[in-house]
Amino acid sequence: MKNIETIAIQAGRNPDSATGAVMPPIHLSSTYIRGNDGDFVYSRSDNPNRRALEECLAMLEGGAGAITFASGMAAVAGVFQALSKGDHVILADDTYFGVRELVTIQLVRWGLEYSMVDMTDLDAVKAAIKPNTRLLWAETPSNPMLKITDISAIADIAHESGAILGVDGTWATPMLQPALELGADVVVHSTTKYLGGHSDLTGGVIITREEDSFYELMRFNQAIGGGVPSGFDCWLLLRGIRTLPFRMRGHCANAMQLARFLADHPAVHTVYYPGLESHPGHDIAKRQMKDFGGMLSVRVNGGGEMADKVAGATKIFARATSLGGVESLIEHRAPVEGETTQTPMDLLRVSVGLEHIDDLLADFAQALN
Repeated sequence: MKNIETIAIQAGRNPDSATGAVMPPIHLSSTYIRGNDGDFVYSRSDNPNRRALEECLAMLEGGAGAITFASGMAAVAGVFQALSKGDHVILADDTYFGVRELVTIQLVRWGLEYSMVDMTDLDAVKAAIKPNTRLLWAETPSNPMLKITDISAIADIAHESGAILGVDGTWATPMLQPALELGADVVVHSTTKYLGGHSDLTGGVIITREEDSFYELMRFNQAIGGGVPSGFDCWLLLRGIRTLPFRMRGHCANAMQLARFLADHPAVHTVYYPGLESHPGHDIAKRQMKDFGGMLSVRVNGGGEMADKVAGATKIFARATSLGGVESLIEHRAPVEGETTQTPMDLLRVSVGLEHIDDLLADFAQALN
């Protein structure tokens, strides 16, 4: 299987041998008879639905192995907790606030060192390298500012220093951005978002280029840490992945039209969307992405108060956290992130869904007016 549309539908799909059912059953058992054909023992360590899901996710990303978790942040923690005391990591200065807090509040107490730099500035990244740098962590497009990191260039910097490159590719998905092919060693997705696609599960995954010693440490974190997805969530996620390629085409098409509409609206002063030629990362995004995604952020005239009013005035765009579902969402982001936020107060984060584009444009127009 070479084409992602076929992989999304076929990978990990194992018809039930007992009944012939085309769709695999949901395995809810917590424990298994010893000596079974699948070598399953206990659901914290493995589960038939999870095994099928991990097979599919590894193939989607073109990786050697996939390790699934109960949430995107659990997957991120699975990466960072595979590091050692005294290791140094480099984070993007606009890294998702949950990752930033994991590192700066929790993991520094365990002896992890970190630096934050603008990942779009390659000289700044090179300058931040230390003898103990173990991991460079990129997020592209970034949340919520949609900065674009040149994965190939950052991978070269990481590998020249003996470090590995981890990429959070949640917003791009394997459909749009082949991060491992571009040079990343580890890719993380919050599968809650586009991979699930229906806002009815939480999950996360680590996918690696090789099943090396670092992979084994992350696999250990999954089994011993216990932050694993249920069999039902794995089944839901595998079902959602089957429509991923076609959903992403719709998300991208709607987001591009909405971004162009908002860029010309008098109530808006900035639109962050890498598909716009005015975006500073447009050329890199065009080179490393197959399309530009379904997420955008918009800054409105009138500051935080106006942003709050616009978010509350939409009728189709639901005012809610998260993203990547078939439904459109809007969020006044800075208040959600709290006192440590680096997000501008006038910014709205928008997850563009699969409703008809005319209805989405009309909804935003009435909210802005």
